[in-house]
Amino acid sequence: MTEYDKYCPISMGSEVIADRWTPLILREMILGSTRFNDIARGLPGISRSLLVQRLGHLERKGVLERWPSPSGRGNEYQLTPAGKDLEGVVMALGRWTVEWMYHELHPHDVDARTLTWWMHRRIDPTQLPSGRVVLQFDYTAPERQSVWIVLDRGASSVCMQHPGFDTDVLVTCTTPGLADVFSGRESWNRAVDVGTITLEGAPRLTRALPRWFLWSPFAPDVRQAARKAARHPRRLDDDRPRIPSAS
Repeated sequence: MTEYDKYCPISMGSEVIADRWTPLILREMILGSTRFNDIARGLPGISRSLLVQRLGHLERKGVLERWPSPSGRGNEYQLTPAGKDLEGVVMALGRWTVEWMYHELHPHDVDARTLTWWMHRRIDPTQLPSGRVVLQFDYTAPERQSVWIVLDRGASSVCMQHPGFDTDVLVTCTTPGLADVFSGRESWNRAVDVGTITLEGAPRLTRALPRWFLWSPFAPDVRQAARKAARHPRRLDDDRPRIPSAS
């Protein structure tokens, strides 16, 4: 880890969170992941050895604590008060990116597994029906793949293999199409109306399904940025984000 000058608060803070992957690890923990494998699943591309290194760094800096898992197997990672206080920093970075680099965002690049994993963390338990509900997502492009979310008593889990229960709602879509809804670029209702997303299941469930998800925490910012972009289209020769000058 790079040691920065100690006379500037920004340089000292950068020593804690400015290394590659560290803000994303914090994002995963802010959104509720506490187990090593869950944090890793939300970060496709990170190696397990690097994740161990980064978690150890954050633990030494007092951002997180490691505790034995209540299940008795392995450990869980919990944000300390200092770590929880970084939520505003991490979320402000995301909102800044949406505001000033909207045209550089590519939500279509997410893969089906990661998208479904992100969705299962953004559940509103107060909106869920009683009893178990099994959602099957049949992704048709760019790769065909089925992923399941099992909702049961306010909890949600992702299954990459058939969970062994009957499917209650079948959602058929492309990965980019659902990513647009999750990110806030498109509304659920419009995606269903135009056929980007199709549903099969009991009407009481298919009608209620969009209320079960909170979608991306940046969806309101994305919708606002999309409206702004529609009013002020970017020129073809304008390839760089509009960063405000210091003057």
